[in-house]
Amino acid sequence: MNLKVLLPTEILVDQSVTKVIAEAENGSFCLLPRHVDFLSALLPGILTFVDDQNLEHYLGIGGGILTKTGSEVRVSTIYAVQGEDLGTLRQQVTEQFEAINERERTVRSAIARLEADILRHFVKQGITADV
Repeated sequence: MNLKVLLPTEILVDQSVTKVIAEAENGSFCLLPRHVDFLSALLPGILTFVDDQNLEHYLGIGGGILTKTGSEVRVSTIYAVQGEDLGTLRQQVTEQFEAINERERTVRSAIARLEADILRHFVKQGITADV
């Protein structure tokens, strides 16, 4: 099978694999090359795949959609981090979430300033809103 993991800005994984393990709302599942075509919404968690050298690889994903059509497995997700082992993956996911949280705080602060400026402008113009 060929696994392709697609992010909004890049293709994170594009390689031949022998097995894909992921988690959906109704539990974990494993895809092997001769399985039937498949579609699933994925939960945030760990996606595991085994390459042609029988090595396991791990991705921390933020949910997404998985499709298997013939020998092609596609995972579309908004967020994914690759780790060589589960310990490394945990550290990388933690660092990424901290960076995302900091960016979100910055955006929320900018939005709050913008809203305050708009309200000051309305007050200065004598505009009132009927609620």
